[in-house]
Amino acid sequence: MERYDLLYRLYEEFDTETLRAYQEFVDLFPPVDSRVALNQWQDAHDELDDYKQRLQAAFPDDEAVVDLAALATRDQAFAALDLWNKYHRGVNVLVLDVDETLRSAGNTDNEIPRETLHLLTKFHSEGVPIVICTGQTLENVKGFLIQGLGNELVHSGTVSIVYEAGTGVFTPGHGAHTKQLLYERLDDEIQSVFSTVRSGVLSEAPEELRRGCHLQGNEFNVTLKPNFETGTDNAREVIDKGLIYLLDLLETSVAREIGEEQSAAGFARAYYADVDPEIKDVLDERDADHGSREDVPAAFEDVFERIDVAYYEADAAEIGSLELNKVAGVEAALDVLGIDDPFALVMGDSKSDLRVMKWVEENNAGIAAAPEHASPDVLDHVSRTDDLVFGTGDAPDMLRTAFALSLLGRAE
Repeated sequence: MERYDLLYRLYEEFDTETLRAYQEFVDLFPPVDSRVALNQWQDAHDELDDYKQRLQAAFPDDEAVVDLAALATRDQAFAALDLWNKYHRGVNVLVLDVDETLRSAGNTDNEIPRETLHLLTKFHSEGVPIVICTGQTLENVKGFLIQGLGNELVHSGTVSIVYEAGTGVFTPGHGAHTKQLLYERLDDEIQSVFSTVRSGVLSEAPEELRRGCHLQGNEFNVTLKPNFETGTDNAREVIDKGLIYLLDLLETSVAREIGEEQSAAGFARAYYADVDPEIKDVLDERDADHGSREDVPAAFEDVFERIDVAYYEADAAEIGSLELNKVAGVEAALDVLGIDDPFALVMGDSKSDLRVMKWVEENNAGIAAAPEHASPDVLDHVSRTDDLVFGTGDAPDMLRTAFALSLLGRAE
């Protein structure tokens, strides 16, 4: 109870809200060339130092208290203490999804907010590696990370990018291990299926799809994206139709690979409708016949079992390899980073992130957090474990809680 009593005293007897306001102002003050603005920053910096000195005098035996009060709200600090008492470990690596996790199209103008970027640099300065784990292409991720975090940090040797949901891993500063093309480890059969799908995905598509969507510039995965704003009715319609088209194209590609006559029997529709309720709902809503999985020949099912078809409502339809998921990418990234005993903060919103969350739970290797708009399966998992659900666009809430956990560990 001693640590709880300390936090009760800290947040009830002291004006920590003002302290945090000064700290955030000093940390996030934009670069300007104005003497008046710089004087204002200096005044805030002096006030901050004064607050910290008075607080440290009140808690002379606990150096972490000042940093904790300047960083975390009362709720964040108590959540961190609960986590410490459960796990007795601080976070030693961040595993972070990007879209709708670090940034949100609805709340953050689809940019990673400055506060989030600052907190990432704060973790980095404490020696905590950062693994960005995303379905995006490598070039996209590198671009906005360098823009937001700076070239030096991204190439520091402690940042890794798991891209295309695990098909590749990029960890600058590690020589021959800097870029790992995990898809090259797949056998010839699967690589051939993907090659066939990719070569015909747009050239063989109906005109409506060719005009309404585009192929994301992936190295391996095949991803259809709408030429409409994500989330709109037009985007939903074209992605629904794109999903059905991808299923049929996958079936004909598998048939060619296993030596069957070109198939149009709906085997892929039947198989994936059975394994994914969201896909079944799309097929039903679009009046696309899908039959029964029992009718799918074993030769087709053997290949389908190794291929993932993902549907993101009004956003994307994608074919990937189940042998190359975010878990495989994270494991490869941790290996290059030299993290043998991870305790990760995993933040994400989709089913691909859920696989990583379950992996850290099964291996006692971390905690999971998700935004309130995450998929139901993700929210169920997060609520069942540590209930680390944060508001849309409010990734800093969880990052501050995780940093507070590290501060509490440092105090111990």
